Amino acid sequence: MQKSLDRKLAAIHADPSGCREFILADAKDADMAFGMGAPGRSPERHDGELRFKTLADYREQIRQIVRSEFVDIMLMSASTNEQLTIVERLFDNSPITPAARANDTTDIHVLRGGRIHTAPSHPFRTASLDHIQCGELDCAPEDRTRGANLGLYSITFNNDPERDRIALEHFKVFREETERKGFRYFLEVFDPNVPDAVRPETLGAFINDAIARTLAGVAQAGRPDFLKIVYHGPQAMEELVRYDPHLVVGILGGSAGTTRDAFQLLHDAKKYGGRVALFGRKINNAENQLAFVQFLRLIADGDLEPEEAVRAYHAVLERLKITPTRPLEVDLQITDGSMSYAGTKTISAPAPSPPAATTTVATDKPTQSVAPPAGAGSTPIKPSTGTVDFARMTPEQRLQYHRDRLNRMLGDNS
Repeated sequence: MQKSLDRKLAAIHADPSGCREFILADAKDADMAFGMGAPGRSPERHDGELRFKTLADYREQIRQIVRSEFVDIMLMSASTNEQLTIVERLFDNSPITPAARANDTTDIHVLRGGRIHTAPSHPFRTASLDHIQCGELDCAPEDRTRGANLGLYSITFNNDPERDRIALEHFKVFREETERKGFRYFLEVFDPNVPDAVRPETLGAFINDAIARTLAGVAQAGRPDFLKIVYHGPQAMEELVRYDPHLVVGILGGSAGTTRDAFQLLHDAKKYGGRVALFGRKINNAENQLAFVQFLRLIADGDLEPEEAVRAYHAVLERLKITPTRPLEVDLQITDGSMSYAGTKTISAPAPSPPAATTTVATDKPTQSVAPPAGAGSTPIKPSTGTVDFARMTPEQRLQYHRDRLNRMLGDNS
């Protein structure tokens, strides 16, 4: 089965300025950062103690989201990738691309009681590419397609000549290995993880320059498929996209905030040229992950505005009798989003302009969610192959298709 990631990347490169495709990823690699807390808090009550979900819970949530086909990429740790991709063959007949975190710089080593993440970032790699590709130390050429063949490589620039040089040298070694082994990767560029490394007003420009300078010496065979960076606002995003239209820019979600924070971040990044969004904790901390990801998909496809998506999401929670973490009026607020693993750096996104008139959202009845647009019809377009041809759908038809799928998955057959 063709992966939606490959189809979308091809479309973006064929028409960088006009293509409206958007790539959505669920970052379920947090066990390489937070350890026991990665799966999130247990929904059960445990008096006098904080208890987390288990790794089995975490992997089951991955299975559910993969089966939903709402995202294009599922990013995992190397160990979870081995279980789900190599052992269970979860992605064999799925349009979703499996990916694994290929390195774990020390600024994401966030341990309870620890302070490793507060020291200047240092390069480090737990995973090996062979283990990601085939689950063994040395893969035979024919075995390299058994596992994931896409990885995330992270680099943190701290405006320190010696530390940044070391980080770049490690990146060079990684690139050479990926090219020899036919491994694809995308590049995550974190903001500095030490205070006062760069003046706040120049941070976006600093990151843009670091990216352009770093990749200027990299031939096409060694370049990343796309970027994953902090969203520093419209000016920085537009500058980077305009500099090289074939440098596909993606944003990271950062720590959990309000639902409006997540939805608005995706909307604004796309508006100013972003083509990829990778959300981790914002998905993992959602009251209902499947519904949350579904609304991310609708916003990414241009079918819903952020405010109406928040209202519709709360309507779904009401129908499912799930108590929201925040009341609707609070969840509609835009707050400062923390954009680091440890939650120590905050980036204030510019306030968005008021949304235009959009699809009606019904919130007065627990059995209703997003009201279908007039003339949308109830049957999605499907070619004779049985797969959905989104390119031929109108926005109204895509919206109705996603609404019907969400209702089916959540048990509403009305």
